[in-house]
Amino acid sequence: MPQENVPPIVITPDATIDLQWIDGRFRVAGPDKEPQIERPPAGAVIVGFRFLPGAAAGWLGLPASEIVGERLDLAELWGGRARELSDGIKHAPDLAGMVRLLEETVGRQTQGCDALDPLMGRAFDVIHEGLPPEAPLLPFLVRRLNMSERTLRRRFDDAFGYGPKTLDRILRFNRFRRLREKAGDASTAVLAIEAGYADQAHLIRESRRLTGLTPSALA
Repeated sequence: MPQENVPPIVITPDATIDLQWIDGRFRVAGPDKEPQIERPPAGAVIVGFRFLPGAAAGWLGLPASEIVGERLDLAELWGGRARELSDGIKHAPDLAGMVRLLEETVGRQTQGCDALDPLMGRAFDVIHEGLPPEAPLLPFLVRRLNMSERTLRRRFDDAFGYGPKTLDRILRFNRFRRLREKAGDASTAVLAIEAGYADQAHLIRESRRLTGLTPSALA
């Protein structure tokens, strides 16, 4: 298939950071705040690993805020160390062998690495589940995690790439999408309230902001 005929893929923010193997090289897909358009090479073999929430910064060795919206060759971050990792995988005999080598290689890089920030993992879970109605986000997290607002914002930037309010917006929209998948023909207005939006108009604004589309167009 010619490159120009490869259909574009719309990537919407989902509060994750991925490590991807694309045709012989490791690539880091940073956390997104806006929709991204990707056009993978025709016939490309892509294998992806998704970091647990808050774990990527420790594994990569830099704050997530430095790679927001980026798609970076791992060699740009690790230099020769990344190239050495890649060279050992290029000689895999087949796809199954390559995937096995990838798993082993990535696994070895986690040994002795305290990658997960437990408090930020807890913060992610709290926001993912949804706060109690009318609970103000920042004061709620400050009390729940027992840290100052300044420290909270810094730790969020390091772990997720952005602050609590941005993470809340992204996770709330993904919560709406999960509800819609399960609910079938349920009213969008009802699902919006259940997901934590003030009303359907609020949902539509956030959908356009995060995906470029309305919820109906996205569906």
